[in-house]
Amino acid sequence: MKTNIRIVTLGLLALMIATTGAVQAAEYEVDPTHSAVTFQVKHLTISKVNGSFGDVKGTFSFTEGDPASWHAEATIQITSVDTGNQKRDDHLRGEDFFDAAQFPTMIFKSTRVEMEDESEGKMYGELTMHGVTHPVVLDLEYNGSVADPWGNDRAGFSVTGKIKRKDWGLTYNAALESGGMVIGDDVKISLDIEGIKAK
Repeated sequence: MKTNIRIVTLGLLALMIATTGAVQAAEYEVDPTHSAVTFQVKHLTISKVNGSFGDVKGTFSFTEGDPASWHAEATIQITSVDTGNQKRDDHLRGEDFFDAAQFPTMIFKSTRVEMEDESEGKMYGELTMHGVTHPVVLDLEYNGSVADPWGNDRAGFSVTGKIKRKDWGLTYNAALESGGMVIGDDVKISLDIEGIKAK
């Protein structure tokens, strides 16, 4: 009986030590004024159109040196799309493309991070857009962390990748007489994110 009690006691003690030593990832909120979400797609096979989304909100959990604890979520308002052309932006918001009235947001949630070294790695996650969710793999760059002059702790990341818009049901297009399509299927995406640590 004493042996069983000793085993249980040692087990509880080990659990307490492990719990005490566990590192809790810090929570950060995306600073929209110092973050950017941009995209690029080919036009007429010979040029590229660049655009951005101005309304981005999100959070991420982060402890430097512990990528297993990293997690990120972001919500993008589709109506904030901006390619520098009002007519084109209205078309993008409409039923031919994003259909913002029915699908007003784009949502990304990470599932894991694998770092190749201290600053570069891969972020795995799920992207929901146009009512469809698919897994994505993005290149991740950790740009560092710093204390700003106003007493805030900040961390910055750059995330890039490429998706096929047809996988999310964005299939609007037209064929060229010379071959190829008016709009490319591959979309390059880039996120430059700066976050402020919650106090």
